[in-house]
Amino acid sequence: MGSEDLERSLGLYSTMMISMGAMIGSGIFVLPALGFKKAGPAVVVAYLLAAVIVLPAALSKAEMATAMPESGGTYLYIDRAMGPLFGTIAGIGAWFSLVFKSSFALVGLGAYLLLLVPISQGQIILVALALGALVVVLNISGTKLSGRVQAVIVSLVIVGITAFTVNAGLFADTARFTPLRTNGTTGIVTAAAFVFVSYAGVTKIASVAEEVKNPGTNLPRAMLGSLGVMAVIYVGVVGAVVGLTDPEVLKTGGPDNTASLTPMADGASLLFGGGGVVVISVIAIVALTSMANAGVLSSSRFPLAMSRDGLLPPMLKRIDRRFKTPRNAVLLTGAVLLLLIAFVPVIELAKLASAFQILVFSFENLAVVAFRVADPESYQPEFVTPGYPYVQIFGFVGCLALLTQMGVTPLLGAAGIIGGGGAIYLLYGRSRTDRIGAASRYLRQRRGDDPTSEPQRD
Repeated sequence: MGSEDLERSLGLYSTMMISMGAMIGSGIFVLPALGFKKAGPAVVVAYLLAAVIVLPAALSKAEMATAMPESGGTYLYIDRAMGPLFGTIAGIGAWFSLVFKSSFALVGLGAYLLLLVPISQGQIILVALALGALVVVLNISGTKLSGRVQAVIVSLVIVGITAFTVNAGLFADTARFTPLRTNGTTGIVTAAAFVFVSYAGVTKIASVAEEVKNPGTNLPRAMLGSLGVMAVIYVGVVGAVVGLTDPEVLKTGGPDNTASLTPMADGASLLFGGGGVVVISVIAIVALTSMANAGVLSSSRFPLAMSRDGLLPPMLKRIDRRFKTPRNAVLLTGAVLLLLIAFVPVIELAKLASAFQILVFSFENLAVVAFRVADPESYQPEFVTPGYPYVQIFGFVGCLALLTQMGVTPLLGAAGIIGGGGAIYLLYGRSRTDRIGAASRYLRQRRGDDPTSEPQRD
C-alpha cells in the first residue's frame, strides 16, 4: 500500500488550464445550437446569465479552497461546513456531474468525427470508449503529466477559436440577432440552465488543491481568471455562431431534425469553406478530449477524499507508489465514464450534468455561510469573498431558479443523487465517522451542549 500524500506539482498556468479545459469543450462545440433552440439569438444572453449565477459559487469556493487546500474540493468544504451527511450527498453529486460531463464530451465529439470520416454511430461509440480509456491511463500516469498535456492542448484550442471568432466578426450577419428574444425571458432562463454545465469546470480545480503550488494565491487566481476568460470566449464564439449560421440549420441540423451538434463547424463552413470544417472539427475533437481529461482528473479526487474520511471504502484512498496518483479512484471514475458512454444518450448526459452541477453549486454557497456564522478557529482563508452574505444568497436563489427549468428527468436525477448519497452515508459512512460540521457544532454550542464531550453524528 502506497503513501497517501500527493505531490504539489501544478503551477498557476497549469491550474488555470485545467479549469479552462474543463469548460472549453461542449460549451463551445456542442451546446450553442441546443441553447439557440430554446432561446433564439438571446442564447448569448443565456451564457452571460449562467456566468453571473456561477460567479458566487466560484467566489465561495475560492475562499474555502484557500482555507482547506486539500483534495476533495466541493465534498470537503460542504462536509466540514454542514456535516458528513450533506458532504456525502455533495461529493456523490459533484462526482457524477463531472463524470456525466466528461462522457458527454467524448460522445459529443463523435458528431465532429463524422465530418472527417464516414463511420457508423456504433463506431463513434467505440472511438469515444477508446479515448475514455486513454484519458484514464493518462490520469493514472501522473498529475504533472496530465496537467502539462492539458496546458498545451487548451492553449492551442484557444488560439484556434480566437481566430474563428475574429474572422467571424468580419462576415457575421447582424440581422440574425433581430428579434433577439424569440422565446421570451423564459427561453433565456431555460437555455441558461441547459448551458450552465459549460462553466462547471471553473471550481473543479479545487478538488486537486492538494496538488497545486502556493494554493492560497494560485487557486483564487485560477478560478476567477478562468471564469472571466471563458465568459468572454463563450459570448464571442456563440455570437459568431449565431451571426454566421442559418437559424434553421442550428435548430434542425442534427440527427432526426434535432438541434445541430456541430454548430462551430456549421459556422466554419460559411467562413472558411471545407478546409475550415476540417480544422474546426479537429480542434473540437482535441478540445472535447481535453475536457474529458480535466473531468476525470478532478472528479477522481472526490472518492479519494471521501475514502480518507471513512465515507467510502478504504481502497479508494490508495496512492500509486510509482505515479503518486489515486489509482483506484481514477479506475472507478473511468469505469463509470465508459458505462455512461456506452449506454446513455448524449442529450440526457448534458441535462443530468447541468442539474447535478446546479445542485452542488447551491450547496457551496450555503457552506460559506455556515463557516462564516460558526467561525471555527481552523477556518482561516487567505482569500475572502467580497459582498458576503448577499453574494451567496443571490447564488443560492439563482441556482434554485435555474434548477426549476431543467425538466422532469434532470430533477428526478438530482433527487436520486440526494437519496442515493443519503443512503450511502446511513448504510456505510455513519458508523465510520464521528465528525460534525461547523454549523452543527455552532448550533450545539448555542444550546449549551458540548459537542466534544462524546462522539457525535449528524
